[in-house]
Amino acid sequence: MDTRVRYLFNQTLADHGCFPLTRERLSELQINLGYLCNQACEHCHVEAGPKRTELMDRETMERIVAWAAENGIRAADLTGGAPELNPHFRWFVDALLSQGIAITSRCNITVLFEPGQEDLAEWYAARNVRLVCSLPCYSRENVERQRGKGVFGKSIDGLKALNDLGYGREADKIVDLVYNPVGPVLPPPQAGLEEDYRTRLREDFGIEFNRLLTITNLPINRFEHYLKRTGQLESYMQLLVDNFNPATVSPLMCRHLLSVDWQGYVFDCDFNQMLELPLGGGKRQLWELDPGSLQGSVVAVGNHCYGCTAGAGSSCGGALA
Repeated sequence: MDTRVRYLFNQTLADHGCFPLTRERLSELQINLGYLCNQACEHCHVEAGPKRTELMDRETMERIVAWAAENGIRAADLTGGAPELNPHFRWFVDALLSQGIAITSRCNITVLFEPGQEDLAEWYAARNVRLVCSLPCYSRENVERQRGKGVFGKSIDGLKALNDLGYGREADKIVDLVYNPVGPVLPPPQAGLEEDYRTRLREDFGIEFNRLLTITNLPINRFEHYLKRTGQLESYMQLLVDNFNPATVSPLMCRHLLSVDWQGYVFDCDFNQMLELPLGGGKRQLWELDPGSLQGSVVAVGNHCYGCTAGAGSSCGGALA
């Protein structure tokens, strides 16, 4: 007899007294500026890459800035793809900053070496934009297995350049690193891994950073395709189900963050965006939304949500418990 849990996330929430999953007060926008990227990472749930053409236009950005200012948004997390490859990226950042909105940019580091981006590091430093930079390991072999040949060396050079500009060394220039497991396993404990990263990067390269964020690979899109090709989808899903941790539910990012896609449509999180699972109430664009209606509304969930609630949990800010 098969006694395995059959991926019923709402039932799992109910079993632990966490159903329904509802939203708290909105505190941050996470805005996807498009799926164009200079890399095509194996774990990428966005399926971003050099051939993607979806990019947010200037008009959509202007509407987002106006809505954010009108509704008192104080923080924006910019992502992609590589958000910097959107031709309106710099205008958008400056427009948000002019409204007193704190900016986080999810930078893959290698974009600093793309044509036309030679001054990007200095541009970031002049504005004290918080950077969250992908570095899935401190070893060349693991990084290049996941992200491609030559990525590790460029990443190290980019981090050194950021350090030279004060990132990781000055209080107002924050650079956090992101770890994703190379394969279908849960991340190790975040605190211990952060110390390993700090020791290795400091001793081997003289690199400093602020925090390490561990993020679980969710079984959707490109990573799901990899799991299916290698016959590991069922076992990985079971791993996530078996390690469900109710302590991760309260701080889930979908409870306080709103995900906005490149066309301005809103979702509970970036993963729901990729699965086209709209915010409760149907498909809407940000400027059609009353933020006051969000608090207490039910979050749209699915089987993929086990990825954010397994083990120590996972969010765009790292571990949750």
